[in-house]
Amino acid sequence: MAVVAPKAVAGTPVRSVSILGSTGSVGCNTVDLLRRDPGAFRVEALTANHNVELLAAQARQLGARLAVVADPGRYGALKEALAGSGIEAAAGPGAVVEAAERPAEWVMASIVGAAGLMPTLAAVRRGAIIGLANKECLVCAGGLMMAEIRRCGATVVPVDSEHSAIYQVFDFANADKVDSLILTASGGPFRTLDRAQMAEVTPAQAVAHPNWDMGAKISVDSATMMNKGLELIEAFHLFPVSPDQLEVVVHPQSIVHSMVSYVDGSVLAQLGLPDMRTPIAYALGWPKRIAAPAPRLRLADIGQLTFYAPDEDRFPALRIAREALRLGGSAAPVLNAANEIAVESFLAGEIGFLDIAPVVEQTIYAIGSRPVDSIEDITEIDGEARSMAREAIAGLSRRAAFSA
Repeated sequence: MAVVAPKAVAGTPVRSVSILGSTGSVGCNTVDLLRRDPGAFRVEALTANHNVELLAAQARQLGARLAVVADPGRYGALKEALAGSGIEAAAGPGAVVEAAERPAEWVMASIVGAAGLMPTLAAVRRGAIIGLANKECLVCAGGLMMAEIRRCGATVVPVDSEHSAIYQVFDFANADKVDSLILTASGGPFRTLDRAQMAEVTPAQAVAHPNWDMGAKISVDSATMMNKGLELIEAFHLFPVSPDQLEVVVHPQSIVHSMVSYVDGSVLAQLGLPDMRTPIAYALGWPKRIAAPAPRLRLADIGQLTFYAPDEDRFPALRIAREALRLGGSAAPVLNAANEIAVESFLAGEIGFLDIAPVVEQTIYAIGSRPVDSIEDITEIDGEARSMAREAIAGLSRRAAFSA
């Protein structure tokens, strides 16, 4: 692929951009937007976990200055794939953090899971504008991350469709007049199944989201509704509200992306067809709006929008996340780590779909809640929670073998 060199348009500054996690779903959608308007952007760095082939192709296409693969064993392959391009190659977790430290004005933080915490923090500490698609940054380290954002003068523009929707209609100048935040949830692919039916679902069924094209882990989180629980915790840190002001409503069409209810009875909502390029474009252009190729919403074609309360008996992950938010301290980092391990085990066929939430809950109550005062505390808690979750999964396997 040919390198695309940015060309400045008269009166329009070129925005320098880095994408942390460029080969994932959000990263690829961001690349698509950059590719459509190359004159408006200069790409500083792209990073990926292990997909060297796609990373190199993106770097060549966008004319990135640096490409980084987190897996150090893939460095040789990346170097070879970029040969002759003039694009710098690097590898390893430390190199991903260094990529975040490069002088890009705007950084897409879309590395999935706790692995995105340190690179995102590095971008925050140099005062960048962060397009935040990694919810685990705030779930694991919300208080610490928001304190660093304020200290360093960074700006966070949320990219999750729900938080982007709230951000667009939240009156920050009159936050005391907000009654509640209402996050919408599609309900995932199993919203109509009973517990007996959900006990039989496969990983392939769980990753087939009815509305959104997402990665495997996030799709499973949507199916369990853990994704919505994580979003509640994220919303608590992003917006000046209390836990009691956070609500969830199931909205299968995914047209209303979230709402803000005010004390006068007004409810402001952001609507659009489910296409991640819309919230990405909002963050990428902020504080202005830029064009995006998402299909346009025509409500007459939709015909009907439906809403109903979530069933926390069938989907206990939402209740567990609320409890972690109530407990505070280390509970949310434990929730996140245990969930990552449980989802990984489900996708590998080691546990059933209905085992995910109990593994997470068991891990939270085994570890308890204790103060979190530093990133080092979070790292320690994360490792402990992962070990405890693996023990819980091993216990499930032993019980299953005994029953057989």
